[in-house]
Amino acid sequence: MSKIMLVTGGGRGIGAAVAKLAARRGYAVGVNYHANANAARAVVAEIVQGGGRAVALQADVSQEDQVQRMYGELDQQLGRIDALVNNAGILERQMRVDQMSADRLLRVLSTNVIGSFLCAREAVRRMSTRHGGQGGAIVNVSSAAARLGSPNEYVDYAASKGAMDTMTIGLSKEVAPEGIRVNGVRPGTIYTDMHASGGEPGRVDRLKGAIPLRRGGTVEEVAGAVMWLFSDEAGYTSGSFIEVSGGN
Repeated sequence: MSKIMLVTGGGRGIGAAVAKLAARRGYAVGVNYHANANAARAVVAEIVQGGGRAVALQADVSQEDQVQRMYGELDQQLGRIDALVNNAGILERQMRVDQMSADRLLRVLSTNVIGSFLCAREAVRRMSTRHGGQGGAIVNVSSAAARLGSPNEYVDYAASKGAMDTMTIGLSKEVAPEGIRVNGVRPGTIYTDMHASGGEPGRVDRLKGAIPLRRGGTVEEVAGAVMWLFSDEAGYTSGSFIEVSGGN
């Protein structure tokens, strides 16, 4: 039987690339989305056309009841989860901290931090040998911003990814004896639609000259790192991070 993976924010960008690569490697994939149903269904259709199994699962990961419903649908439609990719994340328009409202901070932290915790919690409840599971793995998609801080742009987003990194370390130690590995991937300046959300669609091209590799990264390069962490070759790797940041 296929292993079962849930990819949050799987309708586009890094999440879509991970979902497609996972399907090619034999996983049945739950493709979570918040609002863009068409994008998620397109990813599912591509996977199914390639002979794989996938379902689209709507949920705002910042909302506990929606996360629980999503996992219930995953259980029913595909089966018990083996692999979670905590990828869903948002950022808002570029601005300094002294311009940020509490509402903005709540939106970013609720999705990026609370959402990751809720999705990890439900995965652990199904994977952990403590709960009768067979083990599994979690990969948290963080950001090089967690190390660099994103001054004058997205300090709130960077802080949310720093929190995610700390969760990765703590959770990895908590559940390792129960058969679950937890790791993180920190993408750097990657060509995705997310930059348009921040108000600068051309941000990668503006910044690439300062990147040691002198280019932006691709979502496929990030997906490859994510999938390595689920592979047998990574069987002794937990509480670790892969930097996919062009040398930054």
